[in-house]
Parts: sequence; structure tokens; C-alpha cells
Amino acid sequence: MDARMNLLGNPVAAKVLRHVISAGKVVSDSTLPAATQELVKIRASQINGCGFCTDMHTKEAAHAGETSTRLHLIAAWREAKVFTDAERAALELTEQGTRIADAAGGVTDQAWADAAKHYDEDQLAALLSLIALINAFNRVNVIIQQPAGDYQPGQFG
Repeated sequence: MDARMNLLGNPVAAKVLRHVISAGKVVSDSTLPAATQELVKIRASQINGCGFCTDMHTKEAAHAGETSTRLHLIAAWREAKVFTDAERAALELTEQGTRIADAAGGVTDQAWADAAKHYDEDQLAALLSLIALINAFNRVNVIIQQPAGDYQPGQFG
């Protein structure tokens, strides 16, 4: 299976991706906990059916020390006892922010308030930016049918 397009081999796509990656660097350098960042990326990728990003971020999280139990339970986080209240709030915001088209009201005030209880304004800015960025990556990879399974931790630097 091959992707429909080599994103890094196309000058326009590569230039756009460099900008998106630069925005992602701002988020990764923020005070939003790294473990939360990976949970958010994995959950949005699961919802969007992006195998490449699910593979990448699951492997990156494991490489960073995330437990297999938590990784296996991300899709069922509501029933799992292994996530903190802050992580739960981030996952709820991620789900609602990823499924905007499914909910006429968008993201609920309750989901925002729950996240705001656990994260300061800069962390919230990083969290909402991360949700937007991973959704952009997911959509690009799903559209081009980027194959999954071969990602190696640290592959992109």
C-alpha cells in the first residue's frame, strides 16, 4: 500500500507541513504535560481513523514511558480508572473538538469549564491548538491514505 502523494516530496505540501510542524513545536514546548499531549493526539487520531498518526503517537508515548495499560484504554477512557481528572478533561475537550460536525452546539461550556479547572490559560491555548493541529494532520493523512505500521519512535526528529 502506498500513499496517494508523497507529502514531503511535494514542494507545496512540504512547505505547508513545515509551518504546521513549527506550530506543533510551540505546543510541545509549552507547559501542557507531555503525556497529556500524546493522549490527545492518540484519541483524536483514533476518532478520525488515522492509522498513521495512531501508530506514530502510540509508539512515541510508549517510548516516552507511557504504560501499555493506559495506551490500550485511551479509546475507553470514560470507563478507565488510569487517567487523572485533568487528562479526562483534556480527552473530553479533544473528543468534542474533533467531533464538531457531529454536535450542533460544538464544544460544550461544561467541557471547556472542566478543562479550565485543570489547565491555566497558556496550557488551554496549547491544548486547543494541539487539538486543531492533530486534526489537520489526521485529515491530510486520511485523504492521502498514508499507510500505518512502520513508524519508528523519533523518526521525524
